[in-house]
Amino acid sequence: MPGLFDPLTIRSVTFRNRIFVSPMCQYSCDDGLVNDWHLVHLGSRAIGGASLVMVEATAVNPVGRITAWDAGLWSEAHTAAFARSPRFIQDHGAVAGIQLAHAGRKASTEKPWKGGQVLTQGRIPGLRTPRARFPSARATHRLMR
Repeated sequence: MPGLFDPLTIRSVTFRNRIFVSPMCQYSCDDGLVNDWHLVHLGSRAIGGASLVMVEATAVNPVGRITAWDAGLWSEAHTAAFARSPRFIQDHGAVAGIQLAHAGRKASTEKPWKGGQVLTQGRIPGLRTPRARFPSARATHRLMR
């Protein structure tokens, strides 16, 4: 039976061990742009020996963010800001991964430690389906057509 510190190959990717870091929302972005906080947070996991370091839920467009402080990847500026972290992670022997996300009806909420309620001011215009199950989305999000 393989051990925790044995390499693992999945298709063409070889991980130096079986220690993977799950994506953790940091709520530390300004307009979706990752910054030095992310470089240090993610890079330290690679330096610490993890073989896969996953970037937090990253919205593919501004409307898809859970909060206004989530990471985004919808412009050249976002791509440039993101480039440092994966390069650093790879330079320290780990594989960089990303969790692409779209919050849908749960978009535009406050940070969890501030209650996590749907924002009524300073909110991201969200979208919802006709049968939105997230109660506050029915009142605050635009109906998809």
